[in-house]
Amino acid sequence: MFSYRKPDSCGHPDSPGRPAARGGRGVVVALLCAALTAVAVPAARAAAPGPAAGQEARQAARFWTAERMAAARPLDARRQARTAPSSAAAAAARPKGTLFQGTRLVGTFFGSDGPRGTTWHCTGSVVDTRARNIVLTAAHCARSMTGDYIFVPKFVKGAAPDRQPYGIFHIKRIFIDPRYVPDPGSSTTKKAASDLDTAFARVSANQWGTSLQDAVGGGLTFTRPAGYTHRGVTVVGYPSHRHNSAGRAVKCTVPTSQLRGYRQLSMTCGGYYGGVSGSPWITDYKDDARTGHVIGNLGGYNGGGNDADVDYISYATAFGADAANLLARAVADQAPPADLPPYRGLGGSLPGGAGRWRKAAFTASGEYTGDRHGDLLVVWSDGGVTLYPGDGKGGFGAEKRLRPANSTWTHARAVTGGTFTGRRAGLLVRWSDGEVTLYPQPGPFGLGREIRMAAPGSAWKNAAQFTTGAFRDDGGTGLLVRWADGGLSLYPQVGTGGLGAGTRLLPANGTWTKAALLTGGDFGGTAAGDLLVRWTDGALDTYAGTSAAGPGTKSRVRGPNSLWKQARVLTAGAFRHDGPADDLVVCWSDGEVTLYADTGTKALGTEYTLVHPGT
Repeated sequence: MFSYRKPDSCGHPDSPGRPAARGGRGVVVALLCAALTAVAVPAARAAAPGPAAGQEARQAARFWTAERMAAARPLDARRQARTAPSSAAAAAARPKGTLFQGTRLVGTFFGSDGPRGTTWHCTGSVVDTRARNIVLTAAHCARSMTGDYIFVPKFVKGAAPDRQPYGIFHIKRIFIDPRYVPDPGSSTTKKAASDLDTAFARVSANQWGTSLQDAVGGGLTFTRPAGYTHRGVTVVGYPSHRHNSAGRAVKCTVPTSQLRGYRQLSMTCGGYYGGVSGSPWITDYKDDARTGHVIGNLGGYNGGGNDADVDYISYATAFGADAANLLARAVADQAPPADLPPYRGLGGSLPGGAGRWRKAAFTASGEYTGDRHGDLLVVWSDGGVTLYPGDGKGGFGAEKRLRPANSTWTHARAVTGGTFTGRRAGLLVRWSDGEVTLYPQPGPFGLGREIRMAAPGSAWKNAAQFTTGAFRDDGGTGLLVRWADGGLSLYPQVGTGGLGAGTRLLPANGTWTKAALLTGGDFGGTAAGDLLVRWTDGALDTYAGTSAAGPGTKSRVRGPNSLWKQARVLTAGAFRHDGPADDLVVCWSDGEVTLYADTGTKALGTEYTLVHPGT
């Protein structure tokens, strides 16, 4: 037996990011090496262990004899023997899983937790990370791992720990999204939170002192799928011995579809009895491969099956930002935050689906309701204007309609919010004819009075974009304007009396004509005015400390890329009160809306989905 390690130049996905391209909004394309060079090294069990490496596994190996593992009862007892009524013809035509010897990247769990005795419990898989010790499973499985548990890759029934192909690995820490809460009296849930039925575990070295990925020779690449319909996804799991006396793994390659109303995948294939929860759903599976792309895990609604608990209907969470954030926490060995934005399922934290949000023409952040929470104001392509009150935690309340669809607001060409008068935010609009108007105090009951700031036909017709920020020397609100010729100007005295005199920061130039989107905010946590720019090639830059002296210090956040070319509308604001910096809200071309909490001058913040794609 040999252990295989990827060359260092390949790297590992430390913190899963957004996809490199958006077909239907979302495949994370892992940057794999064009060619891998296999290096044969001594077998994992022959490696000389350090003084402490593998100590937990060696201790567990003294308890987990072959007999104890063989006698362990299934803790995941759902979907054991029930079958829904169906015709013989339908049953015969249904795909059926194949029992086989297993594959190195998939295994099962065993636990000893007092009153329940020894248990054979669920399925797990190895995920490729820089930590090299991460196992994927289902949250409803991990919640039950309250005692002393081990993970056994490519489990062989009847073999003692030292005879298992890669040894055993002791579970050190479990990571579960705190918003995954089972229904009363159940270990699972059928509510929207079932979309979060994913967990990760950190494991110790095996009894020979070898890390998990070094022992099995690789890991699956965490991948966010593009939609729910896939031609051939392979699901590998370990059914309990009640239906699997030989203790083998089951595999089935089938097409998938969406579980209606949920951010979950669905498949039809028989043989998936209790024990398969947590099984990886792999898009490019090969027997005993050292890699592959995993897009979800068996779980979700009702623990991963329909209400009848039949063996041939299975569901899986479809990985998104929530699972990516959870994996990043597991890799960093940090507990998930307890104050995550509320999870509302496919609807997200913003009312309306992706079809609605594809029509968002402009967004403007500000404190519009008087409760000191950051709110989001939206101008739609049909001229409607709505307000979404923020809750201070990154979530938003019910829509407040300020203007119904109308032809007037379809002529808005630039929109921004800012504290131009007093504490409450106002709204500044540049119209197609060059007129500029200020709404000093829009709120949940309407836009309020309108003040003309520039007359129709004015030079402001050439104001391509504008945004506000703490750009004044005294930290007050200034208006930064990008003109059609690429020039930049700062207006520090905007108020009910007019726009005031402007200061030219940059003359006409070709570079800034390529600024596709811009927004001001406090990205450095210094209360200074910072500027974020999305360029036409998809690159993102920040300019820290933008003021009358110039655009500020430039930092590259993202290089040119196809992903951010799909960002259509963005704004920054204090939507969460617990962070040092402002949050960035982005509306994508497919209608997805995401929030990057505490975005910095050199990196985007933690991503949360406010509106899911395909809704």
